[in-house]
Amino acid sequence: MKQLVQDLVRGDTSIVDTPSPACGPGRILIQTKVSLVSPGTERMLVEFGRAGWVSKARQQPDKVRQLIEKVRTDGIVATAEAVRSKLDVPLPLGYSNVGVVRDIGAGVDGFSAGDRVVSNGPHAEMVCIPKNLCARIPDGVSDEAAAFTVIGAIGLQGLRLAQPTLGECFVVTGLGLIGLMTVQLLQAHGCRVLGIDPDPEKRRIARTLGAEVVAVDQGEDPIAAARQFSRGRGVDGVLLTLASKNSEPVAQAARMCRKRGRIVLVGVTGLELSRADFYEKELSFQVSCSYGPGRYDPFYEEKGQDYPIGFVRWTEQRNFEAVLDMMATRKLDVEPLISHRFEFAEAPKAYDLLTSDKRSCLGILLSYGGGDSISDRTVRLDTPPARREPEPGVSLGFVGAGNYAGRVLIPAFARTQAELTMLANSGSVNGVHYGRRYRFREVTTDVARLLDDKDLNAVVIASRHDSHARLVVDAVRNGKHVFCEKPLALTQAELNRIQEAWNECGHPRGLLLMVGFNRRFSPLTDKMRAMLRQVHEPKSFIITVNAGAIPKEHWTQDPEIGGGRIIGEACHFIDLMRYLAGAPITRWHVQVLGRTQGADVRDDKATITLEFEDGSIGTVHYLANGHKAFPKERVEVFCADRVLQLDNFRSLRGFGWPGFRQIRLLRQDKGQGKCAEAFVEAVRVGSAPPIPYEELIEVSRVAIEVGEAARG
Repeated sequence: MKQLVQDLVRGDTSIVDTPSPACGPGRILIQTKVSLVSPGTERMLVEFGRAGWVSKARQQPDKVRQLIEKVRTDGIVATAEAVRSKLDVPLPLGYSNVGVVRDIGAGVDGFSAGDRVVSNGPHAEMVCIPKNLCARIPDGVSDEAAAFTVIGAIGLQGLRLAQPTLGECFVVTGLGLIGLMTVQLLQAHGCRVLGIDPDPEKRRIARTLGAEVVAVDQGEDPIAAARQFSRGRGVDGVLLTLASKNSEPVAQAARMCRKRGRIVLVGVTGLELSRADFYEKELSFQVSCSYGPGRYDPFYEEKGQDYPIGFVRWTEQRNFEAVLDMMATRKLDVEPLISHRFEFAEAPKAYDLLTSDKRSCLGILLSYGGGDSISDRTVRLDTPPARREPEPGVSLGFVGAGNYAGRVLIPAFARTQAELTMLANSGSVNGVHYGRRYRFREVTTDVARLLDDKDLNAVVIASRHDSHARLVVDAVRNGKHVFCEKPLALTQAELNRIQEAWNECGHPRGLLLMVGFNRRFSPLTDKMRAMLRQVHEPKSFIITVNAGAIPKEHWTQDPEIGGGRIIGEACHFIDLMRYLAGAPITRWHVQVLGRTQGADVRDDKATITLEFEDGSIGTVHYLANGHKAFPKERVEVFCADRVLQLDNFRSLRGFGWPGFRQIRLLRQDKGQGKCAEAFVEAVRVGSAPPIPYEELIEVSRVAIEVGEAARG
């Protein structure tokens, strides 16, 4: 299939060939018929991509401050590579989609194949969307009209926050698509509307829709106009549906309002507010969040858990339905809002027009014909030959092309002697991008096809944590060597299933199983290990991890999906300590931060104590409540009147070690490259596993036990 993407580095807007998405549980597969370009949001993304580096930095001052902190801790080279790789991934454009249901996933009800639906899907021939972000289109609403539903829901949510009542007077500042639809929705509520915009054509449309307007470009005073419009009382409310860096629209809205008036920001403005403007009138000011309740809630959007209608009457899905009902009863007319129509194949021309002729662009519709290959879930890439011919022996399939996989793991394996054959990923844009960049032969959204491929003898699993154990079992039963990015499993039951599959299929066939515990492969870790082998007495380890906070809503914090941060990340440091000690773990204990109000997550602020068979002891302080300027990872070892201190895998200092004081690397090296190389070489020559199987199981089991205990 084909999909529209934006290059955030070079600024190109292009159509790419990608695999059709898979239809997973709780999702709906839709063949697109029409989609709508959002002039505000999408113009902003295109202009950001076309801007130079200095302009990009000026537009994101918060990100610049984060980069400065990262340079201090990780070094300028690692920081530059992280920024370049982050921006290098093309961004899918679009979120207003109309199409026909082709398939539904498990757990989806209320939809059937053949239904016409709207969704917040991107500009692509096929999209796969969670069920709560879709709504059926009434028979009397055309595809073109329905394409405005998502934009309309944004305006409707702003209205719901403003709570207009029959007979009130409202100002709509900004008469773009959202503003003009908001004008009609307010009128349907029985309100009088005054529209403000510098564009004469948009004011003309607003006038035809029944609003009064203010010609600010001709010197009309909007505050005086609002006073007259409200019969000298002040307007009841203002909806700001514009995009501006200036704070004047909010200040202007405050001066227009009556006492206890309502202001709702639906668009974007500066927010340097005058207290006096709001204090004297006791004004309310609220920022509207997208389509309505449920937006950005993973339980609602990803897991499909709807809010009870008795408690949350209007969710984002129900707002979609309300907009469609307004269209069906002709109370919402979007025909005057259509300024241009393009065939999807000519979409880049639409974006050139969007940025070059801002005044004439309003509602830009893209229409899709649909080809024979739109449902193909595998795409063969016409990539240039690799700079070196890989040696025979390792034909590698890769599952997962997320941020870490694309930025770190795939490049690490691309530098080995393996042949990168097939890349599977649920997000087709990432898959194609990394597939082309690292010269894979094929990209697919069909993981089963990759695991069944007889030409592949090794698989790297770098997908979401909850899929790891299942994919490891399937890969082993298909006779593949497996490199699994941590964690190996999220539960003891999953780990047991891996062991069963390994004992039945993996071990008898001489397969290799490895987990991406890369820190033991860092050159500075190697140096520490070699020095500690000289000491024949128990050691004391202290590992401090300044992990940084992650919101409780993030998938890594979900025990069912990410496993929580101890199982998902702190396992690295349990393994590192196990490796440096060189002895099995005999006992463990975990203590988490005490219960306090506002501390929704406690198990990412934990102290883990380990005891080893040789008498060594160690503590991992895994803390998400530190400052970003502090180094992220520090390892200290006390033994035989000596101390080793490893900082952020860039510098190693010795205290009391004869002939050794310090090593400092030019760049941070956490061992990902050597970890990948060790796996590929072991598969290629049939040597012993780089990490003994028993250690992988031991560390994984301890991490799961610690993580479960920390959650209580």
